[in-house]
Amino acid sequence: MAPSPIQLAIVGAAGRMGSSLLENAAGRDDLQISHAIVRTERSATGELGPEKLQPTDDIAAVGRADVAIDFSAPEAFLDAAKHCADAGVPLVSGTTGLSEVQWREIDDLSSEVPIFYAANYSVGINILAHLVERAASGFGDGVDIEIFEAHHRHKVDAPSGTAKLLGRAAAEGRSLNLEDSATWARHGHTGPRGDDEIGFQVLRGGDIVGEHTTYFCADGERLELTHRATDRGIFARGALRAARWLYGRPPGRYNMSDVLFDE
Repeated sequence: MAPSPIQLAIVGAAGRMGSSLLENAAGRDDLQISHAIVRTERSATGELGPEKLQPTDDIAAVGRADVAIDFSAPEAFLDAAKHCADAGVPLVSGTTGLSEVQWREIDDLSSEVPIFYAANYSVGINILAHLVERAASGFGDGVDIEIFEAHHRHKVDAPSGTAKLLGRAAAEGRSLNLEDSATWARHGHTGPRGDDEIGFQVLRGGDIVGEHTTYFCADGERLELTHRATDRGIFARGALRAARWLYGRPPGRYNMSDVLFDE
C-alpha cells in the first residue's frame, strides 16, 4: 500500500505564490493541500486552485496539517510559526521583510519545531549560489566580481533579493562582509575599482521572469555563471520539495543547502 500523502497547510493561499503552490501540488501522490489559509478579508473568496479548496482565515489550521508552507507577510509568518511550534508542525517559509526582533523570535521557535527558510526556492539558483561561493574562494584575491540581474518592468526593488543572495555567497567565498564590499551602483567619476569590491548591475524591462549572472573577471580570463528563470512555477516546486524533505526532521533552522547538499 502506498504511503498517505503529506498534508500541507498553505498560508497566503490567495497570493501569487500561494496560487502557484496550489497549482503545482494538484494531482501529486506524495503531497496534498489540506488547508488554504488567507487573510480575513479574503476568506469569502471562492474556491481556490485546481482542486477547488475552500479558503479559511483560521491561522490555527496550520496545526492540523503535517507541514505548513507560508508565503504571506511578516506578522502572519510569525503567527503561523507560533501555532506550528505549539502543534509540533514543521514550517516552510519564503516570506521576506522580517525585522531583527522577529528573526530572533523565529530562531527561538526553531528550537521547538523545524523551520525551513529560503529567500529563493529555485533549485537552480541555490545551486548557482553554491557554485558562486566555491568560485570566489577558488579565485581568491585576484578576481573582480560583478553581479548582474534582470527582471520584469513591474518589479519594485533593486537589486533583487536573489542578487543579494549571490553577493553574500561571493563574499563568504572571499571571507568578506557584503555590506562593506558591495557597490550598489556607479555613476560619474568613480575612480578605479577596489580590490574587495562586489558590484551590482540591474536591468528592468518587459516580462523577464528573472535572470542572474555572476562575473568573475581575472587577468586573461573571465568566468560567467548564469541562471535564467522562464517559469515562475520553479519557486513553488522548490518549496514543495522543501516541505517533503522537512517532514519528520528534528527541530532547527534549515535552508535549501540542506536539501540539495545535505549540509
